[in-house]
Amino acid sequence: MDMIIEPIKNLESIISIPGDKSISHRSVMIGAIAAGITDIENFLPGEDCRSTVHCIRQLGIEVEEISPTHLQVKGKGPGGLQEPENHLDAGNSGTTIRLLSGLLAGQDFFSVLTGDASIRRRPMARVAEPLRQMGAQVWGRNEGRCAPLAIRGGHLTGISYHTPVASAQIKSALLLAGLYADGETAVTEPAPSRDHTEKMLQAFGANIKVNGLTTVVKTSSLTARNVIVPGDISSAAFFLVAGAIIPGSIITVKNVGLNPTRTGILDVLEEMGAKITITNQQESSGELMGDITVEGQALKGVIIAGDLIPRLIDEIPVLAVAGAVAEGKTIIRDATELKVKESNRLKAIATELTRFGVDIQETDDGLIIKGRRNFKGAVCNSYQDHRIAMACALMGLVASGQTVVRGAECIDISFPGFQNVLNSLYI
Repeated sequence: MDMIIEPIKNLESIISIPGDKSISHRSVMIGAIAAGITDIENFLPGEDCRSTVHCIRQLGIEVEEISPTHLQVKGKGPGGLQEPENHLDAGNSGTTIRLLSGLLAGQDFFSVLTGDASIRRRPMARVAEPLRQMGAQVWGRNEGRCAPLAIRGGHLTGISYHTPVASAQIKSALLLAGLYADGETAVTEPAPSRDHTEKMLQAFGANIKVNGLTTVVKTSSLTARNVIVPGDISSAAFFLVAGAIIPGSIITVKNVGLNPTRTGILDVLEEMGAKITITNQQESSGELMGDITVEGQALKGVIIAGDLIPRLIDEIPVLAVAGAVAEGKTIIRDATELKVKESNRLKAIATELTRFGVDIQETDDGLIIKGRRNFKGAVCNSYQDHRIAMACALMGLVASGQTVVRGAECIDISFPGFQNVLNSLYI
């Protein structure tokens, strides 16, 4: 599917965005191993989260769909999962395959996890190796480094593990396995990554403690509870940046998750010169949410690097768009992880923004962008990567003439209805 974007001179809008993808995944998985019914409101009905629901159903858990965004997971407690009759298909979802690997490592049965071509290329040894250290048997293609993964779980022993990179997926997989392990499972990261798993496990009653960069979990029985999923700040980012890059614009995005491990995008936009206001703050299941208003002003280039990267790893493609219109140079470093996402996002964003006339250079671990104005519309390739597609669409708002994004159907992975929200800005 092609998406066509026309330039826009001024924005003033109040919008809502879908539920947080990370929290939607976790609410279904954790609800499945909790005792009782977990009621989930504002669930993200994107393709990635649907993959998680499908896998959980194959493991013997009933997930009732009250509406596309309202689910009830009828959990059977920690020993309630059943051996699946077929392989479990994670689709395009790295969160699904990695977190389920940890959950399945604790089950005394055999299972096979796979996904689409992109997932089968992504690195899985970073999860498989520590699960083997805990006692699970994990086999994979390419000497165990890639999916499909075959897992024979059960009889785990807790370990103390230092992750090679700050990754919520690695950490979460080991914490979920740790719920079934003898003794303590301690996971230490080199820098903070998103902590949705820790917060939700605490809310469901897990024996879990966080001390700085180390999280420790013990065998736990969980109790179901209601979850209201906040709006996804990674989806909101595209419209926050839209407001920031068009001077004089005012955009408010309602009920957005404000977890501090995810708000790096706000810190960077403020440093670049955008005016940001947060109102109507509230909390649900340990997660803070509120309304974010951004007022567009002249932006300046910044350096994005170090411990900030895990707090905005998914927002780097759209921040590259902000850098393209900012005065001066924007430098992104320490972002090697973007090479093993749905696409090589460093290469993809550099290639596609160049089509608009952006002065952008890919480096070994990031991007260098020299900001200016006067861009021309382009025909772009999505690489079947939702965040690349949306970043290209956003660039079209500040480029003269028409922009076409090829393969835009991939946006439904994380943001079903994106084009409808985008079109509403023109009214």
